[in-house]
Amino acid sequence: MKRVVVTGMAAITPLGNDWETVAQKLKSQTTGIQSMDDWGKYKGLNTRLGAPVNFSRPEHYSRKQVRGMGRVAMLGTYASELALIDAGLLSDPCLVSGQVGIAYGSSSGSFDGLIDFTKMLLNYDKGGMNATSYIRMMGHTCPVNISLHFGINGRIIPTSSACTSSSQGIGYAYETIKHGLQVAMVAGGSDELSAAQAAVFDTLFATSIRNDEPDKTPRPFDKERDGLVIGEGGGTLILEEREHALSRGAHIYAEIIGFGTNCDGQHVTQPDCDSMQVAMRLALQDAGLNAAVIDYVSAHGTATELGDIAESHATAAVFGNRIPISSMKSYTGHTLGACGAIEAWAAVHMMNEGWFHPTANLENIDPACAELDYIKGDIRKMDCEYLMSNNFAFGGINTSLIFKRV
Repeated sequence: MKRVVVTGMAAITPLGNDWETVAQKLKSQTTGIQSMDDWGKYKGLNTRLGAPVNFSRPEHYSRKQVRGMGRVAMLGTYASELALIDAGLLSDPCLVSGQVGIAYGSSSGSFDGLIDFTKMLLNYDKGGMNATSYIRMMGHTCPVNISLHFGINGRIIPTSSACTSSSQGIGYAYETIKHGLQVAMVAGGSDELSAAQAAVFDTLFATSIRNDEPDKTPRPFDKERDGLVIGEGGGTLILEEREHALSRGAHIYAEIIGFGTNCDGQHVTQPDCDSMQVAMRLALQDAGLNAAVIDYVSAHGTATELGDIAESHATAAVFGNRIPISSMKSYTGHTLGACGAIEAWAAVHMMNEGWFHPTANLENIDPACAELDYIKGDIRKMDCEYLMSNNFAFGGINTSLIFKRV
């Protein structure tokens, strides 16, 4: 089996688009949640909260290059460009050698493409459609556009699995390299902010409606939480076979040593504590590690009641109550298909710098949640050799990734 390392990383987030900016906001507990006043025009939509990113079409992207990209694909493509630059691979011949692939996902394609088809069905007129409508809408729009933009011609693994899209992408990329099928992979995910995305959770009464207090929500694991906030963004990790990375003198951020994924096969929206545990144990088994050596857990931590309770008890069942844990979604909102990559990106940086962010707005831990070492109030300075990053999605899909400091 091959060893797999991270040689490039980048993220576009509601906190900023570079690590220095994001780290400063995490340390000061400044969140990216905003009031989305324009959403008031949607009848029946209760939430008016979102976490947008500061992003527009990069100036060096021509109109021809982006004609098949909706916002979700553009976020993913630009995050991947930044990560390839970081890895020193943007102009490397290996990208077009067939030895580099892509494992990338999103919850869906862009809604502007979907609207073109919706108008046709409602108005009995396909005049609003064009040749790129489907390309922008399709579920694998991100990896396809990344491939086209950079000429990457290895295998493509689309991972459209809602909140585990990017963590599955990273996990499947890791397995692809581990088994010698590619020497490097572009891995991650993205999603764009839309009132329609918020409506998915609003319909389930799972969104926060603290509409006049954007800085006070979401509140993962807090007894006063009232739901999640939808965000947007993109995150990309460049994974590489270790010997290939060393041979070209690449900087290595971390080694991926474990991945576990499963589904609970029981309910499409209600999380299952037992199934979550299985995913974590599968990752530990893959890594050949005992749970006691994990130093930190990056929680999925959405600030929904069922999710927080199930996740906390699953984590406690695997690690006991000693494990330090915090949720980045308290800062970025739920970035859906991007969250796993963004959270892994941040966790690896923090592991290398010796500190971890607290969960923002966590003041009074919900007594229904399991006893854990919830990081709250201030950053936690600590030495960390192994971390676990967890994500859980609709459909009962669970993912767990383990990173080792190098």
